[in-house]
Amino acid sequence: LAATSNLLVVGAFIFRKTEVDSRFLLGKGQLSELVVHCLQAGADLLIFDGELSPAQVKALADYTEIKIIDRTQLILDIFARRAITKEGKIQVELAQLQYLLPRLITKNTAMSRLTGGIGGRGPGETKLEINRRRVRERITLLSRELKDIRRQRKERRKKRINRCLPIISIVGYTNAGKSTLLNALTKSHIRVDNWLFVTLDTTSRQLRLGRGEIIISDTVGFIKDLPEDLFQTFAATLEELQEADLLIHVADISNERLEDQIESVNKVLESLDLNTTHTILALNKIDRLDSNQIAHLARD
Repeated sequence: LAATSNLLVVGAFIFRKTEVDSRFLLGKGQLSELVVHCLQAGADLLIFDGELSPAQVKALADYTEIKIIDRTQLILDIFARRAITKEGKIQVELAQLQYLLPRLITKNTAMSRLTGGIGGRGPGETKLEINRRRVRERITLLSRELKDIRRQRKERRKKRINRCLPIISIVGYTNAGKSTLLNALTKSHIRVDNWLFVTLDTTSRQLRLGRGEIIISDTVGFIKDLPEDLFQTFAATLEELQEADLLIHVADISNERLEDQIESVNKVLESLDLNTTHTILALNKIDRLDSNQIAHLARD
């Protein structure tokens, strides 16, 4: 995620704790050690895996001058870079504001360092001066706009169903090669890149099979422990999957966390009540492995 945001990672630390510190997340000694390492390495940004509570953000910002963000902000930052369509921008801004609202504390230095730059860019970038009332008003407005988009999507889906065209949706972990597969099947030119979350919007194309035609759709990639706000905000996009007659689950066979990624995608599909939809598991990127590894994984 950090590399996708063009960050130079100068160090990574894993702290094992029997009990999470409600104030700093880490123990005070561990936090001091971490800050010293940051200063020695010349780091100006500290990213915590997992989500920090508003109180933890404030306590950590009071403890050190280094800018602090969590995993959710990093994902939102990537989404803000990737959002191109009106719907994509609305979804990202809404998710950013919903994340920001409980963290808006007047005259808090954490917030002034939280906005702007990594973890605070894009269509939803918000200045500290904007108070809670204005943020709530903006959330209401964006939710209304998103509702309208959902209604339009429903109408388009109805037309497709009336035409009796089978619908296939490509799903999978982010950067597994879903858009590349859609391009290969339909001779399209959807943007592809070796980064996370290149696709944020659902793209549908028609594909001729024998004498008939089908609709094939590319969807936003999933990720392990997708933040709840993001999941709710992108529900409009994921609704497309409800109409699918078949899911193609694309998995990156060359990734050492292959089984974890397959499990993460299955969990998201289960939460969307799609675990009963017929699914084909497509193992992708076999060119990165030798024939023995491929045969072993295919057997599994």
